[in-house]
Amino acid sequence: MLCAAANGGDLAICPECLKDMPWHRQSACPQCGLASSDNHICGHCLKSPPAFDSTHALFRYEYPLDAMLQHYKYRQTLNIAKTFSELMTASFPLDQPFDRIIPMPLHPKRLAERGFNQSVEIARLLSKRLRMPLDSGACTRIKFSPPQASLPLKTRIKNMRGAFHCDATLSGERVMLVDDVMTTGASLHELAATVKSAGASHVECWVVARTLPR
Repeated sequence: MLCAAANGGDLAICPECLKDMPWHRQSACPQCGLASSDNHICGHCLKSPPAFDSTHALFRYEYPLDAMLQHYKYRQTLNIAKTFSELMTASFPLDQPFDRIIPMPLHPKRLAERGFNQSVEIARLLSKRLRMPLDSGACTRIKFSPPQASLPLKTRIKNMRGAFHCDATLSGERVMLVDDVMTTGASLHELAATVKSAGASHVECWVVARTLPR
């Protein structure tokens, strides 16, 4: 995928390129995934805890991972989803099983524009590998908002309020939320709040990449 070498096996990236990827291995807050000394919960999460309980991210959202994700998202290079799911299951801790896996929903308008939901594909493969139930219909996005990437955190949080609806009853369930990138965490916070309102007791975010402040 990156160097055009054909020695990556089932992965979309060869072992040499994999070594050079921007792995998210530095000390980080276990709740939001941002830098924090000794892996302690950061000051922001202590002051204003997000609705989700923990975050696991494979990579920092930097080159070449950012280009790889764009290729996957807009050219539907589905073997990249397989690579991400395999790396996530191999890298992330799994102390207890999840009752269901819920991918980040797209608004129907955005789904029609893009043609597929990149988070659903990753979640589907995670479900298969972990042998845990996928529920891509539990939550829907009912509020359309413009692209959020360039917006400040407060604006993103405001735009995301009331963005999701959950039809499922999740009483006491452990839920995994799957997304490709966590930028500020506003979308995943709102989705986690929605599933907790439906009864979920524990929510973890599994993401391919985390955007870190420069």
